[in-house]
Amino acid sequence: MKKKAFLLAPAVALGLTAMAGAPAMADHAEGSYSTTFQDINETGANGSAWVNVEGSTATVTVEAAGLAETFNDAAFPHVQHIHIAAQGTCPTIAADDANGDGIVDTVEGVPSYGEIGTTLSMGDADKSPAAATDISVAPSGGSFTYEETFELSEATQDSLAEGTGVIVVHGIDPAGLSEEAASAKSNLVPELPLAATAPALCGSLEMMPAGGADTGVTAAASNASNGGNGGNEMGMIALGGGLLAAAGGAYAVRRHALAGR
Repeated sequence: MKKKAFLLAPAVALGLTAMAGAPAMADHAEGSYSTTFQDINETGANGSAWVNVEGSTATVTVEAAGLAETFNDAAFPHVQHIHIAAQGTCPTIAADDANGDGIVDTVEGVPSYGEIGTTLSMGDADKSPAAATDISVAPSGGSFTYEETFELSEATQDSLAEGTGVIVVHGIDPAGLSEEAASAKSNLVPELPLAATAPALCGSLEMMPAGGADTGVTAAASNASNGGNGGNEMGMIALGGGLLAAAGGAYAVRRHALAGR
């Protein structure tokens, strides 16, 4: 029952949720944007992302490899987002590890990459900040290719046009952390380990020259080719139970977890 509750519980945001912005001008963010990811927490991961915007419709492609692959023998889900409305940069351990535990956690990274504007979920799942930690619709495993087309929120369009859009892929292997960080709880959802919500990859989105993006998708294995969501369902359930065990208690999502931040 705990495992079932983990997947069905309401999601909480991995950072400050997007605030309502001023009305956006039509087509103001049209164009192609791209980034090469930085490995934020020395995980060995790498990848690239592209965002093509036509009107208010975006096609987002993310290639990632070298991520945390399993946890308790289950595929490790990696929630991912377009973060907005801050500096439009990626944090570093040297500059942003405020508590000196050897890791940049999600909150420490917010001044650089900002709040969540869009959740990069799979299929027809919710793309809003409310779905930020819904692991059942997140790509999973050590490598994946994600490609989805959907209506982009005005707040995210504004951020892309302003040059402050950043894609962040979350979730790192606790085995690679310092003893202090590996035993710490998430500062967003204390029932989970710090590693479950920490950023792994980060990339500032920059507009490309006219003509669009050639994604050249070749490196990462497609999540769909490995069974898609259905093929990973049992793995996600097992991971949910594993994270709960690591946290030492039942998972109780609280929608007000970020209140006051």
